[in-house]
Amino acid sequence: MRQGTDQGTRSGRRRARAALAVLTAAVLGVTGCDAVGGDSPAPSDAASKRPEPTPVWDTSPESVAAVGDSITRGFDACTILSDCPEVSWATGGSADVDSLAVRLLGKADAAERSWNHAVTGARMADLTGQVTRAAAHRPELVAVMVGANDACRATTSAMTSVTDFRSQFEEAMGTLRRELPKAQVYVASIPDLKRLWSQGRTNPLGRQVWKLGICPSMLGDADSLDSAAKLRRNTVRERVEDYNEVLREVCAKDRRCRTDGGAVHEFRFGTGQLSRWDWFHPSVDGQARLAEIAYDAVTAKNP
Repeated sequence: MRQGTDQGTRSGRRRARAALAVLTAAVLGVTGCDAVGGDSPAPSDAASKRPEPTPVWDTSPESVAAVGDSITRGFDACTILSDCPEVSWATGGSADVDSLAVRLLGKADAAERSWNHAVTGARMADLTGQVTRAAAHRPELVAVMVGANDACRATTSAMTSVTDFRSQFEEAMGTLRRELPKAQVYVASIPDLKRLWSQGRTNPLGRQVWKLGICPSMLGDADSLDSAAKLRRNTVRERVEDYNEVLREVCAKDRRCRTDGGAVHEFRFGTGQLSRWDWFHPSVDGQARLAEIAYDAVTAKNP
């Protein structure tokens, strides 16, 4: 009788242990599903505390340097045949323009942390030198608008070739990256020069100023509509379109570079946005429109 009792006790204990093991497995399985869903492992503390990656593009840079040509110098916006950097779309302090620098930094800080190294008459070949001078300030954003003068030559044959334009822009960008590895770059497209001709040619004063040598490849013999004049103007227009494509392609290779997506080229400048002296360069209102386009591009979450 005693041996049978011991065997029964041991058998009962084994059954109890087996039942406990099944119950434990079931509880753990339910707990795991409730914690993370399905069969996924629970996140580690290290993973949950990992910092967010720093974005490549900062929509609020704290300093701005501008490079380019007469448009960025505010040429003919205030007085005839003179620069007026106070109304520059990029760095000017005029309340009538509300420049890119002022929009980003505020007026007081823009006066301290923005610099204009653009030069009236500059072409793409001059950009490397301007970038070198701008880099001395260590700006967080470099604003570029250049290329109109490469098309505005005495003749269409004298225009900068697309190949040279590309190599010169690549050289300038290479210099910028060596000097300022983390600086952001905003590149504005070149305006539609033929559009500017079509608007300004209606003004007698503008046509007289054009005769002084402003963009002769487009503006020369402004009233002529013969086949040769049409071919000349269309050749200039197509070259500007090619330049803009170069700006887009070269900028796209740099992860810290943005263009305006062609917005300046597509902007339909009216007489109110053109200088009342030469009816070709942007007026104060035109500068304000350029500042708005630039600000929208720089502060966009996605280019």
